[in-house]
Amino acid sequence: MFILKRVASVGSTNVRIPQCTSLPVCNFSACYCLRSSKRRSPYSSLNGELYSSLVKSVMSSRVSSQTPETLEEEDEHVYGPVVKSQAPSSRPKIRVPKTLHPFLHCEETLETEEPESGPPTRILLNRGQGRSHLPSVTRILQQTLSQQQIFLLERWKKKMIAQLGEEGFKEYSQNLFRQGKLFHSFLEDVLESGADKTLSSETPEHPPEVQGYMQSISHILEDVRAVRAIESTVQHDTLSYLGIVDCVARYRGVLCVIDWKTSEKPKPFLSNTFDNPIQVAAYAGALNNDDNYKYQVENGLIVVAYKDGAPAHAHQLSSELMLKYWNKWLVRFEEFTEQRSSHTSSAFSEKR
Repeated sequence: MFILKRVASVGSTNVRIPQCTSLPVCNFSACYCLRSSKRRSPYSSLNGELYSSLVKSVMSSRVSSQTPETLEEEDEHVYGPVVKSQAPSSRPKIRVPKTLHPFLHCEETLETEEPESGPPTRILLNRGQGRSHLPSVTRILQQTLSQQQIFLLERWKKKMIAQLGEEGFKEYSQNLFRQGKLFHSFLEDVLESGADKTLSSETPEHPPEVQGYMQSISHILEDVRAVRAIESTVQHDTLSYLGIVDCVARYRGVLCVIDWKTSEKPKPFLSNTFDNPIQVAAYAGALNNDDNYKYQVENGLIVVAYKDGAPAHAHQLSSELMLKYWNKWLVRFEEFTEQRSSHTSSAFSEKR
């Protein structure tokens, strides 16, 4: 416990307060008063009348002494002329082909005028008949992937290697390829055997490896009729590229280039199929400009089959969509041609 004596200072006189106060330690606080002089305002030395008139003139003025035009002139004098640029667009720029090659060959008849009897066409790929240097559709698309597509593929590959290891991923990729090849091979037999009859009728027994895939596309096959080509080579006579179409047939009455795909993940939307629409448009454009085919195809179909037997997704490509993806294909084809020309020039320079 402390005994405190408080002394108050008033002016220059000290006044003692006779009462002594005893406080417990827990309630102790130090209080004191400081004597401080009055602070002088920085404006006290200004001429009040002049300052007041200056404020009134500024506040009452309706026109600023500097206008946007004078400010711009001053900035241009100090920093140089202003370079005006367009605001960046959030939407990516849509590339268009430099040369628009026709999707349809006008001299050929439309598919409705061509008889549909007889076995489906199957032209095997023979690289020895002047085709050794012709690039395929698959190769062109692989070599013209965007940076984002390359990044996504590499990220997926690294993720799978982290889960399965190098050897496990290699075996996984080989199994996927083998299963896809078996599925296409068995489907070819089914389509050929049902070329002149309903495809939903009795078919050969499904091998275990393709059982799920065939069950997945069973409802699609019910709407497939009049098969015109199976695993047949098509070549664009003007652009000089080739490809192998999976199937050309009528789906719900419309003649289509059909591409059969397998997937472990659902792909319910056309956007989930990545470059497949461009691939189908490239095949159709080549077929339309190939003298081996006396009809024209304006529509496409992408069928995604699932190993677990889930119903396949069928993505139809109308004639309008096919033209859209045909133009995208022409852009990719021009990129590939430019890359090949650049590599040829570089190789020639190194030899010299």
